[in-house]
Amino acid sequence: MRKEIERPKRSLLSHRVFFVLLGLTFFWSSAQDSALTQGTALKEVLLNIEAKTGYQLFFIEDWLAGQRVMDQNQEGSILEILDAILVNTNLNYYVLEDEKRVILLQNTVIYDELPRFFFGRPDSLSTETIQIVTDSRPPPAFFVENTRRTAREYPIVRIGKANNSDLRPSYQLRGKVTNQRNGEPVPDLAIRLLGSNLVTVTDENGNYTIELPSGYNVISATAMGIEDMEREIMMYNDGTLDLAMEEGLQQLEEVTVEADAISNVQETSTGTETIDLEESKNIPLVLGERDLLQVAKALPGISSAGEGATGLNVRGGKTDQNLVLLDDAVIYNPTHFFGIFQALNPFTTEGADIYKGSVPVEFGGRLSSVFDIRTKNGNVEKFSGEGSIGPVTGNLALEIPVKKDTSSLVVGGRGAYADWILRSLDEESLNNSQASFFDVIAKYHHRFNENSEIKGTAYFSRDDFSITSDSLYNYTNRLASIRWDHRHSEKTVGALMLANSDYRFGIDFDGEANTDFDLNYSINETELKYKLNTRLNDKHSLDYGLSAKLYSVNPGSIEPVGGNSDIAPVFIDEEQAVEGALFVGDEIALTDRLSLDLGLRYAFFAALGSGTQRTYVEGQPRNEATVQDTISYGSGEVIETYGGPEARVALRYLLAPDFSVKASFNNSYQFIHTLTNNTTVSPIDTWKLSDLNIEPQTGYQASLGFYKNFNDNMFEVSLEGYYKEMDNVLDFKTGADLFLNENVETEVLQGDGQAYGVEFLIKKNRGKLNGWLGYTYARSLYRFDSPFSEERINGGEFFPSNFDKPHDVSLIANYKLTKRYSFSANFVYQTGRPVTFPIGTFRFNNADFVAFSDRNEFRIPDFYRLDLGINIEGNHKKNKLAHSFWTISVYNVLGRNNPYSVFFVTEDGEVRALQSSIFAIPIPSITYNFKF
Repeated sequence: MRKEIERPKRSLLSHRVFFVLLGLTFFWSSAQDSALTQGTALKEVLLNIEAKTGYQLFFIEDWLAGQRVMDQNQEGSILEILDAILVNTNLNYYVLEDEKRVILLQNTVIYDELPRFFFGRPDSLSTETIQIVTDSRPPPAFFVENTRRTAREYPIVRIGKANNSDLRPSYQLRGKVTNQRNGEPVPDLAIRLLGSNLVTVTDENGNYTIELPSGYNVISATAMGIEDMEREIMMYNDGTLDLAMEEGLQQLEEVTVEADAISNVQETSTGTETIDLEESKNIPLVLGERDLLQVAKALPGISSAGEGATGLNVRGGKTDQNLVLLDDAVIYNPTHFFGIFQALNPFTTEGADIYKGSVPVEFGGRLSSVFDIRTKNGNVEKFSGEGSIGPVTGNLALEIPVKKDTSSLVVGGRGAYADWILRSLDEESLNNSQASFFDVIAKYHHRFNENSEIKGTAYFSRDDFSITSDSLYNYTNRLASIRWDHRHSEKTVGALMLANSDYRFGIDFDGEANTDFDLNYSINETELKYKLNTRLNDKHSLDYGLSAKLYSVNPGSIEPVGGNSDIAPVFIDEEQAVEGALFVGDEIALTDRLSLDLGLRYAFFAALGSGTQRTYVEGQPRNEATVQDTISYGSGEVIETYGGPEARVALRYLLAPDFSVKASFNNSYQFIHTLTNNTTVSPIDTWKLSDLNIEPQTGYQASLGFYKNFNDNMFEVSLEGYYKEMDNVLDFKTGADLFLNENVETEVLQGDGQAYGVEFLIKKNRGKLNGWLGYTYARSLYRFDSPFSEERINGGEFFPSNFDKPHDVSLIANYKLTKRYSFSANFVYQTGRPVTFPIGTFRFNNADFVAFSDRNEFRIPDFYRLDLGINIEGNHKKNKLAHSFWTISVYNVLGRNNPYSVFFVTEDGEVRALQSSIFAIPIPSITYNFKF
């Protein structure tokens, strides 16, 4: 019985506040930026002072280029006027009062008196005033003649403005490192003070901070794929130096990924992995496709339910607990062809940062991990491209300069001709099936100046597949994002991001009878986020900001096709919600050895009408018999709100420069869930927003790890353990009907889970033989308990999840035989995943029934696979039209018939178990790659 209830409307003030704050923050930053461009040219101001005061000012005009000052009240003494005018410049001055002359100085000061105690204690000090001495650095630093010569000569850089009242033994240098070719930030670049052990590493945005001694210094900058640079620097005070780096060609045996190894030890966060897509170039993968997600699965703590399964399981979490971002926009299904291929163009993708332990404070909304995937910036100097032709896919990416040295466009397209694969699989029912996919991407990048740049990305992918002759399945991803990065001041940088994501799937059914129909589902989200970073000093670096997100979900619909169709139309009410967050974090350098990351994020969620929600009798199972009321909500009316604080804490202590121990803790809210009753993730699984009856998932994770480098960072070793608890995770009741169910809360259960494990990784970063060996021991357990048997699984006891695999071993090895020939191998071993088996039969009312074991009581056979490959480079002649290489690989060399699933059939009164596999034979492939 449906009962309409009048309810007082609840205010949307809480989530409106997010948009108001976002607008005010942006207005403040814009006003701050506008102020920086106002004022009067410094030269004009100085000439005006000269005319009004009668003093002669001496300076070099080049020093004043581009410098502007706010209009000042030019009243008072010459000293007061100059102090006010030059306060925000790198200029000092010296006044010769008797001659009414003023000498402007760049960075330096003039000492007309020796500093106190210059010659020792007061009893031996002469206080005579000596002849004026000019000095090009703060004492007691000494200038050293430059005897260094690098491949490219650079002038000495003067940093800071000397101040007699602020003489220190060292000063802070900060800046941003970019790729000179495309203006893209260069992360994980090592900046070292030559002649010392002092080193720092750029972050994901290319920013760095290092403390240098006063006076003359030489620093070096090195990173994989970047030409080494040395710069001479005179440090007068704290200041900024941005570096534009040139790309460099390096042979594999000469590559030193020292920056990555250093960051592994020195960064504060735990459970962080960075993947450069070039790393996947030499890994043998199925059908010759580079695949970032396959590389990720070779790392400890990341796996999937099985070969060909869509989605990743990170540290015992479900696949819906991963936030996958492509240039700041969510991509709901990042795979093609049942999970065999990634839906990311390998030639336009730069790499990814994976956070499975310490999650940065700006990210939220998922319990297990964040995959922050970046697209390349285009070449701003010349037209270039890259492509490949393989047995299944063809791929092409172009980099087009729009305005030389300023803006560029990257476009990429990829398509598959994969029908023959289905016909070759060891499954008779698939022999007449078909499948195809494509994806396209475009990215525009424009750099206005050294302080401001904008990036825009658009992406679309589509899969079509038919398993039976009467049904055509399809699913699509569409996203668009725009990002404005801006340096507001020497200490503050910000990023404003707007992103929209859309995922949908459909089934077009064309039957022999009058049963034709179209089935559709979609989810759409739009997010606006503004984040800032302020480096307060050498001890504190603040990250702060806010975000707001709008969800719109079409839970499903069926529309009849043709006037004679007997199918009745079905439409489920659309779901809407808003999600927002405020966040602030502080990276604190407590000592040279001890660092601390503290972050706090407040997450907010509101489910919105229009729509209806049921209420059920309290203390009773949710079913048709316990329905109490049906409540109707108007458009935009708040149905239910959830939210709370999320902590981000990480601690690092350096036991030695190359040995550290780290610990972290974080908790999270997740307001969106997947609905599935499949063993593994399917493209037609649906997403469900939290509402009156389905609460958000919550969880926390604690981790502890040790990180050690050996042999001048050639070897990298880590050992990390974690423990995770989760509440309100979703699972289905036995026999649940989830799709096109407007009361899906009666078909699902919410319970709790726990996951724990130990991850070991050893990497060899350079040399002819390089790669890594990873081992994970992990457990993933869930419990669904209730006083009522219909809402209880496994008697209310913990049971293994579908993806619980205690032992996981991955070996990646590359051997560079010559400059043109290299060999690679990939070996994987995993414990078989859990399954539920029938354990007997019984007869009731003259019907036969099957009795099943406890949920996931048994396991399928263990999984293992060996892949081998060879890469053959073309010759390295510089003036070739295009450079190319061939990749020849064999997937599953041993022909291991790894079971994907086990299912059961009844024949002649007996229950038989059957096994299905994805690739039961070796799969050879050859791919031609070219670059111009």
